[in-house]
Amino acid sequence: MPTPCRIAVFYDGTYFNKVTNYYLYQHERRARLSIKGLHDFIVAEVAKAEGADPRLCQIVDASYFRGRLTAQMAQERDKLFGERLFEDMLLRADVNLFQQHVSVLADGSFEERRIDVWMALECFEATQLKHYDVVVLLTGDGDFVPLVRKLAGLGTRVMLLGWDFSFEREGKQYRTQVSGALLDKVHYPVMMDKVIDARERRADPLVNNLFLSRPADLPPRNAPVPAPAPAEVEDALERPGVLVNWFPDKGYGFIRPVLGGDNLFFHVSELQDCAADQLYLQCSLSYLLARGDRGPVAKQVRLLGEDAPPL
Repeated sequence: MPTPCRIAVFYDGTYFNKVTNYYLYQHERRARLSIKGLHDFIVAEVAKAEGADPRLCQIVDASYFRGRLTAQMAQERDKLFGERLFEDMLLRADVNLFQQHVSVLADGSFEERRIDVWMALECFEATQLKHYDVVVLLTGDGDFVPLVRKLAGLGTRVMLLGWDFSFEREGKQYRTQVSGALLDKVHYPVMMDKVIDARERRADPLVNNLFLSRPADLPPRNAPVPAPAPAEVEDALERPGVLVNWFPDKGYGFIRPVLGGDNLFFHVSELQDCAADQLYLQCSLSYLLARGDRGPVAKQVRLLGEDAPPL
């Protein structure tokens, strides 16, 4: 009687985020990766590697590990809605989400503290308890080599889905590469960048379904946002605000009203008596409140304080 194959999938969230952003913004596919599509692909690859009937191969657990901004930090950076959309996608795919808050460094950047250790511990413990036949890792980090050794000691085979890619943005070269030591240790290494770009698999539905449908009207990553339609100014009262998001290459930003309320969108064409390169995060601004077709926006934006131009 054929034996079922129990599969568990573990996502390194930071790595996966880099990969899916690469395919959305830099690769000709111009689309994000689909969790459901990845799971269908994984089942097919495991069945092939194990010589098993795909109908008997099943993903019984899937876990996603990532660092998370606090609610206030996410709101200030206009990321709350995007994070909730992604969490909804994980829920629909029956993926368990493991999160811990990121640490803020002195220069304002973020650092995830030992998410990889947490993922390795959870993976090993779950494998001991549930006796997975195959564990699939989506990562490129060589720090997972000890985990692979431990899983092999339990009799569990390990499949690795990894990506090598590089691109240039704003004059800087970025490169992501899978650890060679990790590739050598796993039982079934799968270099996904080669699978996706392979000429012979261009018509393969398993490969094409790895990607979500891309909205036709989504602009390129660095394309400037066109000026919005004219908005009606509610009154002539100049209100104070603080710049909390600024995308000079795209031509827009968001102001947090000092008097309270939701962050307000403004277009670079609304800057008054100052240039875009004079703005910086947390600088003080004034604006007129207007009503656009998508809600309140900021108009006639002026720089305040010592950086403001002389009268």
